Amino acid sequence: MLDLRNVAQNFDAVVARLKTRGGSLDLGPFQALFLERRDLYVSMEALAARRNAANDEMKRKAKEDPSAMEKLRGDLRGVSQEIKEKESRLKEVEEELNRILLLIPNVPHESVPVGTSADENVQVKAWGEKPNLLFTPKQHFELGESLGMLDFERAAKVSGSRFTFYKGALARLERALVTFMIDVHTQKGYTELLPPYLVLRETMMGTGQLPKFEDDAFKTSGEPERFLIPTAEVPVTNYHADEILEGDQLPIRYCAFSPCFRAEAGAAGRDTRGLIRQHQFHKVELVKFAHPEKSLEELEAMTDDACDILRRLGLHHRVMLLCTGDMGFGARKTYDIEVWLPGQGAYREISSCSDCGEFQARRAKIRFRAQKGDKPQMVHTLNGSGLAVGRTSIAILENYQREDGSVAIPEALVPYMGGLKELRPL
Repeated sequence: MLDLRNVAQNFDAVVARLKTRGGSLDLGPFQALFLERRDLYVSMEALAARRNAANDEMKRKAKEDPSAMEKLRGDLRGVSQEIKEKESRLKEVEEELNRILLLIPNVPHESVPVGTSADENVQVKAWGEKPNLLFTPKQHFELGESLGMLDFERAAKVSGSRFTFYKGALARLERALVTFMIDVHTQKGYTELLPPYLVLRETMMGTGQLPKFEDDAFKTSGEPERFLIPTAEVPVTNYHADEILEGDQLPIRYCAFSPCFRAEAGAAGRDTRGLIRQHQFHKVELVKFAHPEKSLEELEAMTDDACDILRRLGLHHRVMLLCTGDMGFGARKTYDIEVWLPGQGAYREISSCSDCGEFQARRAKIRFRAQKGDKPQMVHTLNGSGLAVGRTSIAILENYQREDGSVAIPEALVPYMGGLKELRPL
């Protein structure tokens, strides 16, 4: 959530930057309420000055002209009543502003390029080369089905569309990837958390999933209402909700494996085959709490930590700086990591790493003291996939496929697979 005081001080600049996000963002109601709030404050200050002057006048007249006291009391009552009415309206305006603020995205950082779509994202780096396959590569779902290791039909029978059964060595590969990713990140100083998979409405509000994206969430009935997490970012970021951290603790780094549940309400007809867009998938999430002056530096490090998984697996990828019109709701700066998929002949996102500034911390009330005795201030939060596990399985299937339909196991994963070096049909 944006800081209303900062918006007040930099209103035109904030509005102009928000408009670069494009889309259906309508700031008209916000602007109207904000201007009314400003006018109310000006009017109340003037009325307060009148009230103070009237009080002083009453004290003077009490000695000089007692007969004038009743008129002055009437004037004072009138001013006081007007102040109460404006205070009441100000409360209504600020409540409505705060409601609207929950629906307004983060302000893009000045280093983010202006653009309206993914076509205007900027490649900042790349690693490796596309594999030189001397045959027509298959897509991952074709490989998985021919290996007998992905069963979409039985999953649809059990759960409906956009679910999958993994089977045999491919199920083990998914499990191996989780352990491998967690091992790499914990060796770099991330603390592993195993989070709850159901969270409260307030928790979803804290990271910005609600109220705007409620249609994309699965939730329970009954009291208290709970939501299946769309990513471990939600419980892990809220791990420090309503807390004041000490500055010498920062940065705090967490990694967490979890299943992720998404209704994908806005994705009808997209990636209907395969593992790209499922209602349930696995992810290893990276979350950081950083000093405001260090958060952009920590974003660079987090992005490289995610890329390191791909480097160790020998998967060609590129890093894209997202433009203003392609960033997520809570981000002020985002890098997408896109892995090359030979079967699709395209790059696909496998991780998104974002610096959210104080946007989530303000909602979840996460603060820190730079030094003992200092006034608490908002910490900066960051999150990123380290990596999306299912999409990593996709990348391995497509990049390590052989002409005979078998798939090699990347060397880094062989110890996690009990020495198994390839996938062959069951």
